[in-house]
Amino acid sequence: MIEFLQGLINQQGVQILIIVIVLDTIFGILRALKEKSLNSTIGIDGIIRKVGMLICIIFLSLIDTIVSINFIGFLPDEIKQFIHIEQIGIADLFNALFIVFEALSILKNMILCKLPIPKKFQEFLEKIMKDFTGELKNKKEGE
Repeated sequence: MIEFLQGLINQQGVQILIIVIVLDTIFGILRALKEKSLNSTIGIDGIIRKVGMLICIIFLSLIDTIVSINFIGFLPDEIKQFIHIEQIGIADLFNALFIVFEALSILKNMILCKLPIPKKFQEFLEKIMKDFTGELKNKKEGE
């Protein structure tokens, strides 16, 4: 089991997930400090969510070792050779989704911390956040 976990930690996707989890935590703390709204309940909920993501990746990686599912098996060989990926399992798919989720959270916290972000990019991100997550309010609604 230790070897399995060491192998998992050495995977690039898991390393990226850990990095974005740490970055999201840092930006979340910075945002809470800026807004003067440190709340241990929200912090604990976030930590539970992040630990849950890591446990999910471990569990799904175990499933991938038992059942070999390849989500890119339908692609032509030329495309697989171009992207240099031969297999995407259940854990890989969820890992990518978790990375996107955390990256969006990082961007949201960056916007709410008023970090200097190019105007067009910030407007694009605000629209995505408002349309898809409902976490950013319309400027007319009080932002």
